[in-house]
Formats: sequence, structure tokens, C-alpha cells
Amino acid sequence: MTIIDLRSDTVTQPTPAMREAMAKANVGDDVYGEDSTVNQLQELAAEILGKDAGLFLPSGTMGNLISVLAHCGRGDEVILGNQAHIFRYEAGGISALGGVHSHQIPNQKNGTLLLEDIEEAIRWDDPHEPVTRLIALENTQNKCGGIVLSQDYIDQVGDFAKERGLALHLDGARLFNAAAASTSSAQELASPFDSLTFCLSKGLSAPVGSVLCGSRDFIKKAHRLRKQLGGGMRQAGILAAAGIVALEEMVDRLGEDHLRARKLAKGLASVPGLILDEGTPYTNMIFMSLAEHIEYSGEKIEAHLREKYGIRVGLTGPRSFRLVLHYWINDEDVEKTIDAFKKLLG
Repeated sequence: MTIIDLRSDTVTQPTPAMREAMAKANVGDDVYGEDSTVNQLQELAAEILGKDAGLFLPSGTMGNLISVLAHCGRGDEVILGNQAHIFRYEAGGISALGGVHSHQIPNQKNGTLLLEDIEEAIRWDDPHEPVTRLIALENTQNKCGGIVLSQDYIDQVGDFAKERGLALHLDGARLFNAAAASTSSAQELASPFDSLTFCLSKGLSAPVGSVLCGSRDFIKKAHRLRKQLGGGMRQAGILAAAGIVALEEMVDRLGEDHLRARKLAKGLASVPGLILDEGTPYTNMIFMSLAEHIEYSGEKIEAHLREKYGIRVGLTGPRSFRLVLHYWINDEDVEKTIDAFKKLLG
């Protein structure tokens, strides 16, 4: 049975071009800075995003952790959304490993943090309180439906942070999806941020890795933190080679995933018993839930789709789902998924 895996874009396999590049990659010891392929990837990423330097990392979670630790000392505070990946899905690493306090404020439905909420959250000179050092945003905002933060909004937050002497970090795991759904380039969306990380292993289909970008001084500090966290890799060019292919060949096709997501959403919207979240899909993610009259649980439906049709969907709650489009989902898979839901719920 052919598997149609819609759980996440993290399930993507490397493309044939990536596998070939990995097999032929020039490698060296990256801890010594001698892996030419890693160096090429880092320079390419920094150039694309308009930053001074980049650092290849095993994961986006490590990139976010390193960024927070580089900007904040123990007992300092970062302001972020209560739906932020850093807060919800990174095992409390900034607190457990860095002693950094998080101040969560509400994400709005459009993924933003209200400037007045950020202003109210800032703490300065009271010895009873942590000192605010950093604001962190996420683009696209996963828990808000994969929605894109606009250029106008992030520019406002950038100006706001500069005026108050605060650093600004972006969890840009799907930054290139944001650019594909926006009139702004990835470089423009990255411009207000002092640091940002993006994933190679989601919609860009590389097997492993993220890149952290920022100023040369910031990346020098981040390099030391990577070593402390056990992220120093040796002949990592084998992995970086796939990342180069991802940036050169996969970025411009992300709009195809967004188009298929809209096609899939349109089909699912016609299935009795499925309620799509308002506005979904904004990019490559569809969020939906079961109507009250459906007697099955989300878990039962997920199991039935998987066992009978080979379709895997992500459970986001007892009766809700996330479906994510990516390079390995084609038009036929979209039609099969719509048909399976119709047979199950129709």
C-alpha cells in the first residue's frame, strides 16, 4: 500500500538530486571549520537572507535555544507568544538549560503579538523582576494555522525593539513558506531580526538540519554555544550538501504545496461532518475538526484512514486534525485523500 503522509512536512525524504549531492560531497572536519560544503551552505544561507554569517545546526530547536542563550543571560527574560514553538514544543529548554525566563503573551488569531501587550510585558530595573532582553516571533506561525506575519507587522516590531534596546529573534522554521505566500522575499521578511533560524528538513525536503543566521559577532557566540550543547558535527558536509540543493532547487516550488493545500481544503470542505478552521489554509497546512454529530473520535478516524487507505494525518486534539502538504504529495494523493474522507464520513 502506498503511504500518503500528511502528518507534517518533516516527513519529507531527500530528493534524488540531494542523494546524489550527498554522495559526492566534499567533506572535512566542521568543528575545525574545514568542511567546505558546510561553509558553502552557511555562506549561501546568509547571502539569501541578507545576514553576515550562518551556522549549520542539527535542528531548529537547537537554533532557537542557541539564539535565546546568545541574547539572554541566566535570569533574563524573553517575550514570546503563548502559541510559540519555543514555548510549547521545545521541552522548556531555554529555562532548563539556559535559566532564561519566558514571558508568554497571547498570540492573536493572525499570529501576531499586540505591540501594547509587548510593551506591558517589558520589565527593566526592578531588582525583584527578571530583565527583558529579547522578543521572539514565529513565521509562519504554526499553531495559528501556518499563517504568515506581514512585512508591515514585523517591521513595526523591529522598530519597536530597536527603540527599546531589545534584541529580536525569528523562529523561521517555515520562513520560505512565508515568503512563498507573501509579496515579500525571504530576505525582506528576515531584515528586522537580529537572529533567525530556518529549517532545511521541512518543506525544503533535506533530511537533516537548520541554519542560524545573524551578525558575525552573534554567530561567533552561537558557534561556542553549539559546541556546549553537543551540536558540533564532524564531516557534516554530507548533510549540508542536501541543504544546498534545498536552497537552490526547492524554495521556488513551495507555492505548489500551497496550491495543493487549497485544492485539498476545497475538497474536504464538501465532506459532511468536517469543519475547516476559518481561513485555512494560509500556506501548506490545513486545520479542521469533526462536527458534533460525528460519533467517531479523531483517533478512530486517524486509525481508519491509516489502516484502510494508507493515509496518515496529524491529530491536534480529540476531534481535530492537521494536514500538511509537501513535495512528496501530488495531485493524485490529494484526490485520494478527499475520496477517503468522503467514504468514511459521507
